[in-house]
Amino acid sequence: MARKKHIEQPAEGASEVAAAEEQRERAWQASLRPRTFGEYIGQRELIENLSVSVRAAKQGGWTLDHFLFAGPPGLGKTTLAHVIANELGVQMHTTSGPAIDHKGMLAGLLTGLGEGDVLFIDEIHRLSPVIEENLYPAMEDFKFDIFVGDGPHAKALTMQLPRFTLLGATTRMGLLSSPLLDRFGFHWQLRYYDLDDMIAIVRRSARLIGITVDEAGANEIARRARGTPRIANRLLRRVRDFAAVEGTGRIDGAIAASSLDRLAVDHVGLDALDRAYLSVVCERFDGGPVGIEAVAASLSEERGTLEEVVEPFLLQVGFIARTPRGRVATAAGFGHLGVAAPAKAPTGGQGGPQGRLF
Repeated sequence: MARKKHIEQPAEGASEVAAAEEQRERAWQASLRPRTFGEYIGQRELIENLSVSVRAAKQGGWTLDHFLFAGPPGLGKTTLAHVIANELGVQMHTTSGPAIDHKGMLAGLLTGLGEGDVLFIDEIHRLSPVIEENLYPAMEDFKFDIFVGDGPHAKALTMQLPRFTLLGATTRMGLLSSPLLDRFGFHWQLRYYDLDDMIAIVRRSARLIGITVDEAGANEIARRARGTPRIANRLLRRVRDFAAVEGTGRIDGAIAASSLDRLAVDHVGLDALDRAYLSVVCERFDGGPVGIEAVAASLSEERGTLEEVVEPFLLQVGFIARTPRGRVATAAGFGHLGVAAPAKAPTGGQGGPQGRLF
């Protein structure tokens, strides 16, 4: 007699606890999110241009153009969409490229919009070609074609949509098709934040959640946050835990440095995966060139994770370089690991990685 496979069931109430924890996390993130252009820190040129466009749309009574935001994760693309909707005084509808898996779902989203509303699509480069094709007339003419019936008796109906603003976000602009790119009024590239802006973000977040942090503590967290606000807020929470348990609850330079050292976040902001990537290229492949697939296999990581999360910052600080033959470690990357660089290694960030970034 075959034995029944035992399937472990989740403990009663476990799903409710997980849902409550996820809700608290979202609420915490929302509490730190700027609501107006005046509250937004950094990306000054982008904010100035966007505020002009939003103000012009409000004064002229027309619908804001479609905009595309590109850049590494955590730089504020979703936050900008919320700020724009709030400044316009309209409702924001949020979804993601992978979530729109058939035409009916897209139709439901578009018909649920109100006049002037904002539709935000995160990871828009992951839309399927069929969805893209149906999105074009909605973006250009605010119309949506839908077929009723099957076979020879099918009829095409054109639905008139309210005028809306589509805001797209992508971490990989190169994967977007040219027809989709052309239908956006402008493409905005978000950059890593400089050190002064990161310090201001840490101090603002600490104030909003009731944490006392001095100048040295804010500086220590900011310079290890990779120029990324999301990472800065995450590190702030972790340092707060150490300060509450092992200190007085106040974050100073010493408690911030010791906490982040224990969390394996080094003085430049590299974490364990970043250093593992750099170590593979420098030590296992002698500095490269090496293909991304070989690096991914060596680390047992997805190629997409390396390309979207790890590589952008390593490229920014000059620790690696991309060449037609593959990834190459620079002299600065070897130096960060304390390994002698071969003569063939490109220079990279000679002025120090933090000086190059900030």
